[in-house]
Amino acid sequence: MGARKRNRAEERKEAAKSRYQAVLRECPTSPRKMRLVTDMISGMEVNRALDVLKFSPQEASRRLEKLLLSAIANWQAKNEGVRVEESGLFIKEISVDGGRMLKRLQTAPQGRAYRVRKRSNHVTLVLDSMKNEIENSTK
Repeated sequence: MGARKRNRAEERKEAAKSRYQAVLRECPTSPRKMRLVTDMISGMEVNRALDVLKFSPQEASRRLEKLLLSAIANWQAKNEGVRVEESGLFIKEISVDGGRMLKRLQTAPQGRAYRVRKRSNHVTLVLDSMKNEIENSTK
């Protein structure tokens, strides 16, 4: 491994230490339906987002609630001894990408067939603390 590659890998590792995220892969709902729910909670404070997801009727909200709890657990693993309520956690970034598409055939009249596309998606959720935002803005 060359020096530039090693230095870049070290920079990525250091950046990952201060990044609190959770990733949901191959979720069997369409990306469009998932984006409707993610748009509701993007930029929200964590406890408020959990409340919104808990009382939302969409199926995607249950999956996002688990993902958000996982991201909070990842944050707690890196910040031992700090309480979630006092840290001011909020959803910094949430993105939905299209995943694998299962293609099936459905029988149709007169010997034809319709293509059924069963979509899936990948969701990436990144948390940040208000304290970190304040420190970064003063630099």
